[in-house]
Amino acid sequence: MVQNTIAIVWDFDKTLIREYMQTPIFDKFGVDQSQFWAEVEQLPKKYAEEGININRDLIYLNHMITCVHQGIFPGLNNEMLFDLGSQMKFYNGVPKIFDKLRSVVDDNDKYNDCRIKVEHYIISTGLTQMIKGSAVNEFIDGVWGCEFIERPFESKLLGHNSEPLLLQVDAGKVISQIGSIIDNTSKTRVVFELRKGVNKHPEINVNGKMDAEAYRIPFKNMIYIADGPSDVPVFSVLKKNGGKTFAVYPHGDENGLEQVDNLLQNGRIDAFGEADYTEGSTSFLWLKKKVEIMADRIYDEYLGEIAAATTVAPAHLTD
Repeated sequence: MVQNTIAIVWDFDKTLIREYMQTPIFDKFGVDQSQFWAEVEQLPKKYAEEGININRDLIYLNHMITCVHQGIFPGLNNEMLFDLGSQMKFYNGVPKIFDKLRSVVDDNDKYNDCRIKVEHYIISTGLTQMIKGSAVNEFIDGVWGCEFIERPFESKLLGHNSEPLLLQVDAGKVISQIGSIIDNTSKTRVVFELRKGVNKHPEINVNGKMDAEAYRIPFKNMIYIADGPSDVPVFSVLKKNGGKTFAVYPHGDENGLEQVDNLLQNGRIDAFGEADYTEGSTSFLWLKKKVEIMADRIYDEYLGEIAAATTVAPAHLTD
């Protein structure tokens, strides 16, 4: 594949928005979100007492389904999640920054010669449907997140059904099972998929062997922006393989500043800045500069490949 794509990969909660994305759900149903998260925090211990080991990143999704079945989130389904996504409030400069970073290469004829382009992706432990319903969806090239199934297919074992039918849960169309999850470690799987181009070419096996020159987007063409220690696995993969990593913290948040500074001191990230993406801000300028540097490198590699493939024209021999 031609390796002329720059992937800017974004975390979501506390990176593009200040609050957790589930806040509009709690507001809609009049639920104290601090109590919900406090219950979620206690669940691993409670299940451990029953001898059950659970995924801490997964359990909040199960607790949401429990709240639906208890009538705490009545009628919550994927359509409602999509609609609630429009209520999320983004940091300053979002979503304009997506197109502004694209324009770094789109508006430069030099980069157009070798068709360099910028793509934006979101990898989140939050809810895909809410992201797709938000103001950023039209500006991004792909989302990886958690998804719910509303009506599971029935089993036809033992002859109970000749054809699989949609199982009505609680006689309504509500979230009832977990369809897919992204947790803090599976985020790394996603960047490996991006590297091979699985999202564009699903026939590619992410676990199959592939030569480095065949990668669609090598790690050195990726920038990852996130907010905290939970993103260390992705930070580590990219930083070790030539990608760029950037952490953000909310304006005036001393604890957030200390957190990202620790990431820098421990060699996890290349730089950090406030979660303000307006043109001229530190975060905007850093990201813009890294896109320019990557584009220049890709352009130079492109010229080098042309030179290597060009032979010297034959000339007349003279005495």
